[in-house]
Amino acid sequence: MGFFTLFLSSFASATLLPGGSEALLLYLLNEHFNPYALLASATLGNTLGSFLNYFLGKYATNFCLRKGYMKEKHLSKATLLFEKYGAWSLLFAWLPLIGDPLTFVAGIVRYVWWKFLMIVCFAKLSRYVFMYLGFLALTQ
Repeated sequence: MGFFTLFLSSFASATLLPGGSEALLLYLLNEHFNPYALLASATLGNTLGSFLNYFLGKYATNFCLRKGYMKEKHLSKATLLFEKYGAWSLLFAWLPLIGDPLTFVAGIVRYVWWKFLMIVCFAKLSRYVFMYLGFLALTQ
């Protein structure tokens, strides 16, 4: 049950919804769950949540503009920044506050989906591995 809960928490925290999965990961590590399975579960959930943002950016932009959920000027600014920094900006997809919009904008600019998944998965895995190493350092 812990792995699935971590997957769901990681998925939700990577979408535009508020939330975080880090505390649950640390709790499950402390409860002696398999760390590699936890890292896989958290990374998969977080990557798929970011892919949902990408999908929404790719297919729901016009709807969001019509409904007033976002403004054209903010969309233009975000698009220019993403086009300037491109794939490098996706390495920051794990950051709070800016990571989720970055993945959304990647969908808006129609960034290649498989490159998106590779870069975002690497970034998300790196964050969780860093957390795991920190956990090991503090509990040894």
